[in-house]
Amino acid sequence: MSSSTNNSKVILITGANTGLGYETIKALLRSQTPYQIALGSRNLQKGEEALTALQKEYPSETRTTPLSVVQIDIESDASIRAAASTITQRYRRLDVLINNAGANLENEAQEKGFDHRETWLRSWSINVAGPQITVKEFLPLLLKSSDPRILFIISGTSSLADTERFDGSYGIINASPEAGWPKKKTVNPTQIYRSSKCGLNMLIRDWNRILKNDGVKVFGVSPGFLATNLNGMGPEALKKIGALDPSVGAEFITDVVQGKRDADAGKLIRKDGIQSY
Repeated sequence: MSSSTNNSKVILITGANTGLGYETIKALLRSQTPYQIALGSRNLQKGEEALTALQKEYPSETRTTPLSVVQIDIESDASIRAAASTITQRYRRLDVLINNAGANLENEAQEKGFDHRETWLRSWSINVAGPQITVKEFLPLLLKSSDPRILFIISGTSSLADTERFDGSYGIINASPEAGWPKKKTVNPTQIYRSSKCGLNMLIRDWNRILKNDGVKVFGVSPGFLATNLNGMGPEALKKIGALDPSVGAEFITDVVQGKRDADAGKLIRKDGIQSY
């Protein structure tokens, strides 16, 4: 359905076939506000399977939001460009871009060694370069919107100031390992992930600077400590150390889409306030 026949906001969510992205689509569907949602998925088949599951849970007769799948691999410039072309043909504009796709490759790094350059470069490629190129490719479509928004999904582990905190889950992620080398595998390997997400924070600030006079609202959205498959530990293991259901983060993202945190545009935000850099 093109925007010429449907004036509801067009939303693209990358990495939406599973985890937080998938739950965000469900939260948007529950909101009763009509949207046009493009489910971005690196693997088209997995995207179609996710779409089928959503359509089964939310039949068309009970919702006003049409759903579609867009193949987008943020590690591939060609894939990003092709996705932008698909959105152009299908909707003619984009109102909300949610840069959700990301990766935590810490377990891979521990298996291959912390000096494994390929793992470091791939992490920065996915978590920083991928969103950067995605924004650049989709900007012409976003600037056709009357209320364009770009959401970057950030991490609570990425704050430089918070590396000195030891309350709550920070006591786990900021704990120092025992003396000796090589270090034993632990439940808090975040060196590669949090450094790349810290780099993303700077990217967000700069996009806010660049787009300030274009009326584009830019947000860094920290969804909280969630039980997803992001770091390879698995949801159940994460819940045991305090992780919340992904639906909690998805509801927060929906609030941002719907303008409930517009006063904080340009900042890194948490559900309960502002996240430090």
